[in-house]
Amino acid sequence: MTEIHLIDTHCHLNFHSYDEDRDAVIERANAAGVRTIIIPGIDPATSREALDLAKQHSGIYAAVGVHPNDTVDFNSATLTDIAQLAHQAKVIAIGEIGLDYYWDKSPKAQQQMAFEQQLTLATQRELPVIIHNREASEDTVRTLEQWVQSLPDSLKTRPGVMHSFSGTQDIAERALAIGFYLGFTGPITFNKADELRAVAAAVPLDRILVETDGPFLTPHPYRGKRNESAYIPYIVERIAALHNLTPSEMGQITTENAQRLFQLDS
Repeated sequence: MTEIHLIDTHCHLNFHSYDEDRDAVIERANAAGVRTIIIPGIDPATSREALDLAKQHSGIYAAVGVHPNDTVDFNSATLTDIAQLAHQAKVIAIGEIGLDYYWDKSPKAQQQMAFEQQLTLATQRELPVIIHNREASEDTVRTLEQWVQSLPDSLKTRPGVMHSFSGTQDIAERALAIGFYLGFTGPITFNKADELRAVAAAVPLDRILVETDGPFLTPHPYRGKRNESAYIPYIVERIAALHNLTPSEMGQITTENAQRLFQLDS
């Protein structure tokens, strides 16, 4: 698949687990055909790190935002920091933002406040959003359903992506109905992920994205090891089989989807 330009739409390449071999990780990604990587921030500091890396590499882009697990101290100054970063070149999304009821790291009301304020910022900057949702599907989708009602024309067909989708068919359909893309990660390759594969098989081809969420969620056959963008082809191959396509065909489709959502150059 190296002849295809693949895009890893979600990799935390700025995290410390890549400090010792980050350049080699990028080289291995390129060798595997992954020529574009999007790095999402999880707070102002990591958002700045993502932007710094994006400025250093032509194939890297940044998203800026505060992850729900990092919202406990979110305030107007935090929002200002993110808003200033959002005006920088190579920032192509607000994220990752959303709700997380699995980890008890920030009160639900605080998460919701930060989520809504960052959605408003996305509207103002006319940038799509990268959504984190863990055991908070109903509140997450309901918030997004309200948000999309007031989007500018530039965002109505590309509001964002449900990152590392692991929800039900119903949640998938609701997200798709309001224009969202669904991003799939390593678990799509796991032996016991039949329910997730059934959801992915039903997603329209023009709404599928592939992502590693590196260094997490490593696909088979490297499960248990650090994830990296070079493993994107394993995810593409598994989804391609679900849609009776070749990996090259699915790779082309997911790349075009990412280019359309994030307005990346082809």
